[in-house]
Amino acid sequence: MNALWWLALPVLLLPIWWHRRKREQHQAELLATSRFLPRTEPRQTRAWRWQDLLLLLVRCLLLATAIAWLADPVMPSRGDTVIVASGTDAGWAGRQAAQAGLENAERIELPAAQAFAWLRAHEREWRPDARLLVLGDLPMPAQLPAFGRRIELRTLARPPQQTEHRVHIASERPQAWRRVFSAAGIAIDEAPGPKTSIVVWDRKDAPPPGLRAPLWLVTNTSTFPELARAPQVDGLRYADSARGRLWQSDAWPPASAAAARALLDDWRRLHLGPQAHTAPSQVFEAAAGVRAPEPSGALRGLLMALLVALFVLERILTHASRR
Repeated sequence: MNALWWLALPVLLLPIWWHRRKREQHQAELLATSRFLPRTEPRQTRAWRWQDLLLLLVRCLLLATAIAWLADPVMPSRGDTVIVASGTDAGWAGRQAAQAGLENAERIELPAAQAFAWLRAHEREWRPDARLLVLGDLPMPAQLPAFGRRIELRTLARPPQQTEHRVHIASERPQAWRRVFSAAGIAIDEAPGPKTSIVVWDRKDAPPPGLRAPLWLVTNTSTFPELARAPQVDGLRYADSARGRLWQSDAWPPASAAAARALLDDWRRLHLGPQAHTAPSQVFEAAAGVRAPEPSGALRGLLMALLVALFVLERILTHASRR
């Protein structure tokens, strides 16, 4: 659909028509002897003359560049390429590329979470006969991607990273909260520190101004003004503040093992997010009728810079022509 913008090229006729100046000359002069001549109507002559040729050229280039930016032209120039996700073992990646016959192909390193989206946006930059191989621990997408060309994916799952979570409890009922986190294997900090992931604030007084944490579990809404009009879902109020994300519930601390498990499940699901799974190795064949990606060609940034420069130059020349 972007190529349809080239149909707007006839718009270049507008500045050409605007700069063409029509002049009417009325050649009629009063002379003393004119009364002895036969009466004739004054003759009009029309002359076409071009004005401000440099300004005309800049305006035509400005419109042409704007149309090219909208059309998003792409020059297919890339050949065989191996795309490697960041953090992939270099030895394994080299062996896989050699098995595919792409040991001398161009290497591109991308963040694993952005590889599919980047490929989808830039796949028009490869020549039709180019081969693409994607290597690394790529997360499984929610929807199977479709490409307009053949792409081979070989994945290697890395060992899961062990993330330590620590909690600081400021409560008059510390034992009730300790049972919740000790059962889940979460370390408890006697004093909050830079590694503290959760702060439990089960007190009536406000916390110190400098205390911050990624997540707060609050029982008293009066200590945090942000919770006054916070939305509520299933008895849980939530809000973001300068101290961190705030959660509040009147049912805390959990009074049963089921309530404690529900709290920890909400924490993992809503705050930590789902755990990414490695996509299986597979081959994406060229899909017919794949919808064109959003404009993101390699020339798009250059065209935007040229468009801005031409606009500034056109304004300068327009101002100079009026003086």
